[in-house]
Amino acid sequence: MNGNSSKSEMQAAYWMATPWLIGFTVLTVYPFLASLYWSFCRYDMLSAPKWVGLANYRRISTELFSGGTLAQAIFNTTYFAILSVSLSVVLGVLLAVMLSWEVRGRAVFRTICYLPSVVPIVAACVLWIVLLDPQQGMINEILLKLGIPAQGWFKSTSSAFWPPAWPEDHAGRIVGSKDGLVLMGVWGVGNLLVIYLAAIADIPPQLYEAAELDGAGRWRQFWHVTLPMLTPVIFFNVVVGLIHSVQAFTQIYIVSDGQGDPAGATLTLSLHLFLAAFKELDLGYASAVAWMLFVIILLITIWLFRTSHRWVHHQGGA
Repeated sequence: MNGNSSKSEMQAAYWMATPWLIGFTVLTVYPFLASLYWSFCRYDMLSAPKWVGLANYRRISTELFSGGTLAQAIFNTTYFAILSVSLSVVLGVLLAVMLSWEVRGRAVFRTICYLPSVVPIVAACVLWIVLLDPQQGMINEILLKLGIPAQGWFKSTSSAFWPPAWPEDHAGRIVGSKDGLVLMGVWGVGNLLVIYLAAIADIPPQLYEAAELDGAGRWRQFWHVTLPMLTPVIFFNVVVGLIHSVQAFTQIYIVSDGQGDPAGATLTLSLHLFLAAFKELDLGYASAVAWMLFVIILLITIWLFRTSHRWVHHQGGA
């Protein structure tokens, strides 16, 4: 009797899981395997795929070494990913620490910091396009009042953290479109903030008491207690943040008019892949770029996990 009941429960479980299994197979497994096959084909979606071997990957190699569009896309993606993730981690940790203090109105401040993360991404893009308008944007008006020259933002190819691009703009205009994308990414740090606040609340108070008995002030408590105890959460957010930033598409498509403008300054790998597939109808090459992107993300993730033992500390660990 028990055996029949157990068998019936297993059958019911399989039937309940069937819709998910079908969706996973059709929407994930099949596209995954199909893109791998197409990456070795010439395929324009208008005719059957034609096997060309490694031709698409040879094209990728040629573009990388010749400094073509693909090389520019990789540079832009790297620039955006490194800056947006690092600044989001730093700002998220600092805000979480300050919002964990017992002050009046703490709930209000937490709400204000979290609100940007619930704004729909399209609405947020439109808002930032208006705010960062080179002629009438509020951000430039504030900069001018502070004695700082107005910046080009989404209309400029300059890069604040890449000196070779500085001479392109004059009169102190060193901030460009990639920096605007980074600013948009940092603005939505509210999701990370919630995770950091939960992690701070989980830190044993005995650690702070011991540090205080040793004469540690607020800064030393942060550096020797709070920050080490947050490293597992920081590690998680770095891994997830890098994956999301490398795959970022919607906001980049909107602010660049779907072309990576101006002059390819916002052309990232995801946008380059999209244009190759649906503008040039070269799905074989686009699939090869997608697999290159997959390998890049995989290698970065493996490297982060391999090096995490050097700086990630766990409660009760050595």
